Amino acid sequence: MKQIQNTIPGYKVFEYQLVLTPHEELRNKIRKIRQEFHDNYKSATALYSSPHIVLTTFVQYEMMEERLLNRLHIIGMGFHPVKIELKDFGSFPSHTIYINITSKVPIQDLVRQVRADAQKMMKLNEENKPHFIMEPHLTIARKLLPWQYEKGWLEDSHRQFTGRFIADGMLLLKRVAGEKKYQVAGNFPFQNLPVTTKQGELFL
Repeated sequence: MKQIQNTIPGYKVFEYQLVLTPHEELRNKIRKIRQEFHDNYKSATALYSSPHIVLTTFVQYEMMEERLLNRLHIIGMGFHPVKIELKDFGSFPSHTIYINITSKVPIQDLVRQVRADAQKMMKLNEENKPHFIMEPHLTIARKLLPWQYEKGWLEDSHRQFTGRFIADGMLLLKRVAGEKKYQVAGNFPFQNLPVTTKQGELFL
């Protein structure tokens, strides 16, 4: 992160996440699972962030934020609310355990829309490009040590979980590069309106 912060002296760089957030009852249910994982396997990453589905991550100068917020607002206006179905657990060997999402297609469609219409605004430079999550999931714990993953997955691979929620908007979260805590930078409701996002390209 030091290289990023020094790219242009005097300009603050933030880390961003664009996410879908479950309703409070489901968030609390997932927090309980994360807390149990932390208690059993001492994984601090299980407690870091609020439960959400990450669409994209990127770093960018704060001075780009207003234009990006406007673009994401237009994308949200044109997108429709989607039903998200969660079922049981999955993993990325050998470092991450997550809750499966069975309703992947509408989320993937949204990620493609964001990539098509906002990718240029999310690219800091050639070394720091946005990362778009085409395999949607809801993380329980990541950056696991081998023993944490092996023991945790041995248990969670047999556990059952079900949950669902309507995603009626997306959130942009931000934090100063290198820090832990995110704050909300913007909220973009899905309104399913006939808007043309392409006209915004004129202002890039």
